[in-house]
Amino acid sequence: MPLSLISPSYLHLPIFSSSSPSSRLNPLPSFSFPSRISHKPLHLHLQNSLLFPKICSQLQQTTVNKDLWDNSILKSDTPVLVEFYANWCGPCRMVHRVIDEVETEYAGRLKCFVLNTDADMQIAEEYEIKAVPVVLLFKNGKKFDVIVGTMPKEFYVSAIERMLN
Repeated sequence: MPLSLISPSYLHLPIFSSSSPSSRLNPLPSFSFPSRISHKPLHLHLQNSLLFPKICSQLQQTTVNKDLWDNSILKSDTPVLVEFYANWCGPCRMVHRVIDEVETEYAGRLKCFVLNTDADMQIAEEYEIKAVPVVLLFKNGKKFDVIVGTMPKEFYVSAIERMLN
């Protein structure tokens, strides 16, 4: 039978009634239809579901820009990690998660910042950032190490440990 000839009543699975001894088909569906249509955006439905974790679009790290660069990075007494990213970059999201964990583990011993390369091209060009994600480590105001691309957490941790020792 062509799909277009199937009426909606055939799309429901039959429900057998166990209350009667003769086990007859129940003509009504076993689920209730909503009385009104919800116009809630899809992402709000997904966030409430246990199957889909809440997607966090905000960064935990502090955002730095060209106006704050000197005071936050170059004049810092504490070693600094700066992640260069772009909003459209998928791998950058993976690095964000790793850096969030690193920031928590090294709280008080390491400052973590993020810099949007699309918004602050001047700093990205000054440090020769050609692609994102890139993580720069600074110690005493000088570039100490560069990590290009998405790497496992252990890679970032070993670079940080080298810088702190």
